[in-house]
Amino acid sequence: MSSENLILEKLTLLEQKIDEQSLLKKEVLNFNEAAKYLDISNSHLYKLTSQKKIPHFCPQGKKLYFNRVEIDEWLQQNRQSSSDEIEQAAADYLIKNKRR
Repeated sequence: MSSENLILEKLTLLEQKIDEQSLLKKEVLNFNEAAKYLDISNSHLYKLTSQKKIPHFCPQGKKLYFNRVEIDEWLQQNRQSSSDEIEQAAADYLIKNKRR
């Protein structure tokens, strides 16, 4: 690989990293930015919005926008407990509700 190609590859990588960092600073994301932020396809994001499964805004009736904080909250829904947490909850329940 020539040094020019290596430099171009590294510059492209740097550009991608800068784009990713700019998404983390924005409060409101457009449709493409939201799909990139969520790391999902555009068609999947369209499906989520049409089924009203993800919070979004449509101020002019055409373009879709997303609040990044709301997306983060949506991502953290339906948390699954770890095995250790489940075992600890069961042990606590048994201790608390011991039969006499």
